[in-house]
Amino acid sequence: MTGASRRSARGRIKSTSFPGSDEGSDSLRYPPSIRRGKGKELVSIGAFKTNLKILIGLIILGIIVIYFVINRLVRHGLLYDESQKPRVITPFPAPKLMDLSMFQGEHKESLYWGTYRPHVYFGVRARTPLSLVAGLMWLGVKDEMYVMRHFCENSDDLSTFGWREHNGRDFGRQELVENDMILETSFVKLKGESFGYGGDWAVRIDVKNKGLNDDVKRSAHLFFYLADEGGNVLNLGHDNLDFQGSSLLVSGSREDVGDWQIHLKSQNQLETHYSGFKTPHIYNLSDLVQQNLALQARKFGRLQLSDTSEDSSNIYIFQISGRLPFTIDIPFVSGIKGESSNVEKRLTSLTGLPLSDLLKKKRKEFDTKFEECFNLSEKHDSETLGVGKTAIANMLGGIGYFYGQSKIHVPKTELYTAVPSRPFFPRGFLWDEGFHQLLIWRWDFRITLDIVGHWLDLLNIDGWIPREQILGAEALSKVPEEFVVQYPSNANPPTLFLVIRDLIDAIRMEKFIASEKDEVLSFLERASVRLDAWFQWFNTSQKGKEIGSYFWHGRDNTTTRELNPKTLSSGLDDYPRASHPSEDERHVDLRCWMYLAADCMHSITELLGKNDKFSKEDYNSTAKLLSNFNLLNQMHYDSDHGAYFDFGNHTEKVKLIWKEVIQENGQLSRQLLRKTFGKPKLQLVPHVGYVSFFPFMSRIIPHDSPILEKQLDLLSNRSILWSDYGIVSLAKTSSMYMKRNTEHDAPYWRGPIWMNMNYMILSSLHHYSIVDGPYREKSRAIYTELRSNLIRNVVRNYYETGYIWEQYDQVKGTGKGTRLFTGWSALTLLIMSEDYPIF
Repeated sequence: MTGASRRSARGRIKSTSFPGSDEGSDSLRYPPSIRRGKGKELVSIGAFKTNLKILIGLIILGIIVIYFVINRLVRHGLLYDESQKPRVITPFPAPKLMDLSMFQGEHKESLYWGTYRPHVYFGVRARTPLSLVAGLMWLGVKDEMYVMRHFCENSDDLSTFGWREHNGRDFGRQELVENDMILETSFVKLKGESFGYGGDWAVRIDVKNKGLNDDVKRSAHLFFYLADEGGNVLNLGHDNLDFQGSSLLVSGSREDVGDWQIHLKSQNQLETHYSGFKTPHIYNLSDLVQQNLALQARKFGRLQLSDTSEDSSNIYIFQISGRLPFTIDIPFVSGIKGESSNVEKRLTSLTGLPLSDLLKKKRKEFDTKFEECFNLSEKHDSETLGVGKTAIANMLGGIGYFYGQSKIHVPKTELYTAVPSRPFFPRGFLWDEGFHQLLIWRWDFRITLDIVGHWLDLLNIDGWIPREQILGAEALSKVPEEFVVQYPSNANPPTLFLVIRDLIDAIRMEKFIASEKDEVLSFLERASVRLDAWFQWFNTSQKGKEIGSYFWHGRDNTTTRELNPKTLSSGLDDYPRASHPSEDERHVDLRCWMYLAADCMHSITELLGKNDKFSKEDYNSTAKLLSNFNLLNQMHYDSDHGAYFDFGNHTEKVKLIWKEVIQENGQLSRQLLRKTFGKPKLQLVPHVGYVSFFPFMSRIIPHDSPILEKQLDLLSNRSILWSDYGIVSLAKTSSMYMKRNTEHDAPYWRGPIWMNMNYMILSSLHHYSIVDGPYREKSRAIYTELRSNLIRNVVRNYYETGYIWEQYDQVKGTGKGTRLFTGWSALTLLIMSEDYPIF
């Protein structure tokens, strides 16, 4: 994921604040103001004397002529020539992985409904472009003002939120804590013969006081909504204004699930209101609700929806208000066909005590599977286990389904993917996804194959995959326009090869039963041609001037504002590279990624017995070239530092200085601009950090080489990279250590501790600690201490702050960046279980 996107892609949907209320009262202290629109002026047309009949006749004649011209062009293929479609938007000409039989039938139906809306605090949808969508909002309080909670936002300052259990398929339980209120949301699915496609599901929402004292009664206002993205009309139930423990909220009919109903059941005394809307968009539902509430507040001084609906409403929002604590069950039943559907029986099984029993059963199954997958109970205490469960639950609960059109990808496409962070990055990022799947496949390898298949199906005719997927109106609403466009010359680390290589190794180590092995092999058979095209795109578009050299394209060689031009395509953003970007650059991390990719492709050809059948590339020779230790050292090793470096046109004599600049409007402004004090020259770029250790992480360095000892010395040196919380991203001795890149860009990969790189470093330390060699014991000692430091710091931060974080401070170990970052930071769980890939 790119740092610019990470730091700047802030949500553009802002909550409207309502004035605060007295404790336990719904009355408003200050009703919100409503902006009045300006009336339109009438324009006189008395001077217009053209004969109206003649004008109408000419218009009709013109329309007829245009119709026949367009029709002729279309019939003769002159209006649009398919062959002229730009290559960048032309799909790769090979069968799609999603068309494989393994992704159809029972597998597809079992994953149809899910919590596939990671950007909202709680949401349900189906894996289909125009789905029935459900979600939850509630009124929170901040600075004595009511604020609407809907989209996950860091600025909401919830004490904690996230999934406590989630199995990725049919169950999840989440806890959200705001001030003195705890919301617990549970989701579960059931499948039966007479059910609609994808089965039935239910949502349980428990609302209670955070403290043990229930004597202080306060009210909570929840807003549960159902929307049909396809615009199908929803039918309102008849008893929504007089809730007596059970109510049909809304019903409808769809081609995918047939006739359906959604109900509300509770044993608590509740007050309900509703509002219906007709709109093609759902990303602005928060605004619609707030506008409705504001109008009602002005009229009646109460926080309640209007109990009205627009004609042919495709969205209904239900306000459910009550004194804490209370519990509500919202069951969804589908495929209703008369009395034979047993609607009442199905509703009973998804509410009350039966639902409680089902949720308890699912929680127990989650715990059992967690122990089977990661085998941690005897290695760690209960607090550490709790963080491990949170890591996998949020990784699985953060999986989303997106459908839409990126700025370069036509036609519209769908993507089923995990996301790095629900509040800040609720969309797909290519290089993050490989790390995500290292964890997910160990839980459910079929979900991994499904997700990787979706990503590979995005490949265009040249073999390029866009690195950030912003698909659909809801996803776009969270990203500023300047970060939406994707550039077909820019790459992103091909981390999908990480998980594919890991799956191949699992086959070799016989971790799969025969039928599971066949599924993976079938997937690789179909995927091989796309993986080959992806490799070839990298091998041609990112190659350097020297044989076996590569450099990340897309660096800005004209910028005057950046201390060191960012390398966004590398994923390491502001990590210092050559000061003056040029085609002479050689990037050691990309060379190692290419080695991984070539070695993985060679393994696929061996496994499938398909030598030279799907590719002209001799992957065995390419892998040997890129793992050639002597050639690597000639290109990238600096014996004085004992480290591997990039190569390029570089000088260390670069600073950011304040200058007064005359703008186009003639005004004088003060800007922080880059100034070079020395002439750059072609040389190794002397910055020790994560990039320097890619040959070590790739295990290219022989186990008996003195250079290996140099790497171990650098890692364990407190004056350079070592900290009590993990390996820092850039050496403390570097001239760029913790330096801002621009006036507004704080250091990102210039010091803070990142879990994905620490995981890969640990993986190699573990490798060198178990192979024979003179540095085995030294590797083991560093491995043991580093692993302990990482686990201890993540667990400590979680219980102090309620979250797993994007990065950790290089000095104090405190969480930094965005919170609830259960993307690659969730690799902490694999560190706990000591489960590492063979890079």
